[in-house]
Parts: sequence; C-alpha cells; structure tokens
Amino acid sequence: MVIGAAVVLFIASFLDFSSYDCPQGVDCSRFDSPNAWDALGILMSVYLAGVIAAALVIIGRAMPGRKVVGLDLGQFGVALTVFALWTAFWTILDISNAGAGLILGLLATIVLAGGAVAGPLVPFLKAPLLSPAGPAQGLQGGQQPYGAQPGQGYGYPGGQQQAPYGAQPSQGYGYPGAPQQGQPAPADQAPQAQAQAQQPPQGGGAPAGDFTPFWFAVPVARPLYGEDGSPNPIAELAPGTWYLAVEQRGQSLIAQTQDGRRGVLQDTTGIQRG
Repeated sequence: MVIGAAVVLFIASFLDFSSYDCPQGVDCSRFDSPNAWDALGILMSVYLAGVIAAALVIIGRAMPGRKVVGLDLGQFGVALTVFALWTAFWTILDISNAGAGLILGLLATIVLAGGAVAGPLVPFLKAPLLSPAGPAQGLQGGQQPYGAQPGQGYGYPGGQQQAPYGAQPSQGYGYPGAPQQGQPAPADQAPQAQAQAQQPPQGGGAPAGDFTPFWFAVPVARPLYGEDGSPNPIAELAPGTWYLAVEQRGQSLIAQTQDGRRGVLQDTTGIQRG
C-alpha cells in the first residue's frame, strides 16, 4: 500500500497542478498548465516528501532498529508522511481551481499516511518484509549434512553434542533414553565396574563391559562388510545418518543399519559420536 501510494504520488507530480476556465473565444492552447515541478516548495513538501517518506518506512520495516543520528528510520518516515498529507490538505484548500495533479496527490498522501500509521497497529501489517534466513540446507535431496543434528529418523541421538570417537558416552545402549532392561542403573554401575576391574581378562581379550554401544555418523560413504569375513560389502553407511555401534573388534566396529543388519565397519577414521 505504501509503495503503491508513493508511485501514484510521483506520477501526480507531473499532472496539472491547477486548472483555469478559458474565456469564450480565446485560444487556450497557448497556455501551459503548471505542475508540481514548477513550484519547488509544493514539490519538496508534498510529492517528493511523500516518496522519501515511503522509502524510509520500507527501509525501517526491512531492517528494524536502523537509526540515523539517533532517529529510527521507520518512525521518521511515518512522521514525514503525515507532514506531506498536512501540507497537501491545506494547499488544496488554498487553491480555488485545483488540478488533477493536486487532487490525485492529496488522495495518494491520504493512502500513504494511512498505511504508514496503520503498519505498527494492525496485526497482519506487522509481519516483517524480509523473512529470517532459514537454516542451511543439507545434502542434495534434503539429506542432513554431516555433523548436523537431524530432526528425526532412525538412530537420532537427541540434542546431545557430538563427542570424538573413543570418549565415554553419557548413557548406554538405547541412548537417549533411560537404561533399558538388563542394563544396570547409574547407581549400580560403579560397584559393577569395580568388580569387573578386579576380574582378570580371559584369553588375553578385553574385559566384558568395556565397550558400550553408541550412535555414530560417518563423514563419507563407507562400506559395511559381513561378520563372516566376506570381501563383498553387505551395505553402505551414508553420511548424515546415525548408526548404532554394538561391538568393537580391534580397530573395527560392528555397526547395525536401519533395517537391523549387522556388519563390520573397517574404516573408523573421522567418525563422530552422537
């Protein structure tokens, strides 16, 4: 509304500012009707003042809080629209034969001032002109970028920050929930860990309970091989998706896919925990 009124106001500045009655028998074609550009005071205080005011209102709405010499641009623009309307109203009362340019200019300043004043008051006019920048899109096709927290889906570990591979997770299997059936409560973990530490390792392997399942993501697509040692991959882990590591074998991990398949992830470099 403000932009449209400003355009109409600018067009009206080129129309006849005043009209006159041509006496009968007189050739009036030789008389030129003046417009607002022939009267600098009216041009600056009504027409150009309205256009400048509209620009200030739009800038103030697009960039809230922007100030010049301590004055808010939007508020200054609203005051300038009211001033343009005030000047146009008293000017048209002072001229007996108002032309199309002055009449159209008065109507445009009414709409301009009304839209500028109603902007902060009417709810549906308060919406910002520029919507805030949305979150960065992930991989092509809507896939979440690696390292970003997905909103939903298989294996989403929640709002916890990612930790480097090898760090102790804050919770056990079933993260992010409470301990599941068969898992000791946090209050019982310390005695159990102490008891396990006192037991000698069997067969040179790592003591039972050293590994805790955790969620992880891979930086690039990596193959998942079968647990039987087959050289052909059984699945491919994709970046941006969370997988569950259920066991560790040397430098490799036993991972579980979305459909429940288990396999060996041989390359664990650069993975991030959920």
